[in-house]
Amino acid sequence: MTLNTTQDIAAVLTEALPYIQRFHGKTIVVKYGGNAMIDEDLKNSFARDIVLMKLVGMNPIVVHGGGPQIGSLLEKLGIQSHFVNGMRVTDTETMDVVEMVLGGLVNKQIVSLLNKNGGKAIGITGKDGDFIHCRKLTISRQTPEMQAPEIIDIGQVGEVISVNPAVINMMLSSDFIPVIAPIGTDANGGTYNINADIVAGKVAALLNAEKLILLTNITGVKNNEGKVVPTLTLDEVNNMIADGTIHGGMLPKIACALDAMSAGVNSVQIIDGRVPHATLLEIFPDKGIGTQITRKPR
Repeated sequence: MTLNTTQDIAAVLTEALPYIQRFHGKTIVVKYGGNAMIDEDLKNSFARDIVLMKLVGMNPIVVHGGGPQIGSLLEKLGIQSHFVNGMRVTDTETMDVVEMVLGGLVNKQIVSLLNKNGGKAIGITGKDGDFIHCRKLTISRQTPEMQAPEIIDIGQVGEVISVNPAVINMMLSSDFIPVIAPIGTDANGGTYNINADIVAGKVAALLNAEKLILLTNITGVKNNEGKVVPTLTLDEVNNMIADGTIHGGMLPKIACALDAMSAGVNSVQIIDGRVPHATLLEIFPDKGIGTQITRKPR
């Protein structure tokens, strides 16, 4: 190791110090999804990021998706996937696959990865400990030629009603890292697939998290010229939704961001999970990556 290398390391640690102090004891919810869940190097860098956050005194909570893995297994089984407003249409057959992939395969892989890298993680779904209560999500669509909105049935897709904090608080108080699969139940015990972004937003809101970080396959929120916008206020986000700049699969991410911030979360970051150590790069350096949504202009 050369002198320059050691000085570079010292500079990085010095730059990180105020952020370690600022976020010590704070809850940070990270939605883990996209390519970061598939590429082996990215999976390991993510796990090390989360473990490091825990070791320096933060309380990271991981909420994960699993879209690529679900899609892959559905394709192997000959089941076609359909999406409406970024939501997977989920019939009974698809729900069985979703629950198997999210609650079994993916959740336990993440737990094992965190434990292998020195963390103490526990995986749960929204069914465990009566954690996530939901109801069937209904979507309506209306075009100019329609006299009344069309109600679209997207199957066993849920909308979060409430989240029971006792399960998460028990894990945090015992120094564990919670890893949450976005599956919930309704009042009749029915199982529902819930968008992981929305679950992450609800969990962040419930726990009054300092930050909500959404790892995605995009570089951030883009303007109508296709350029990433580093910082957006709530008003600017609403304007971009109204004019159609924000649309499709970005809408659930923005919805969960607005929901979380309305409940007291200080900021939401939408970042590119394809970048190694993306989570740390957002938290520790003076200049983060992706798009940060704030209440007021910085």
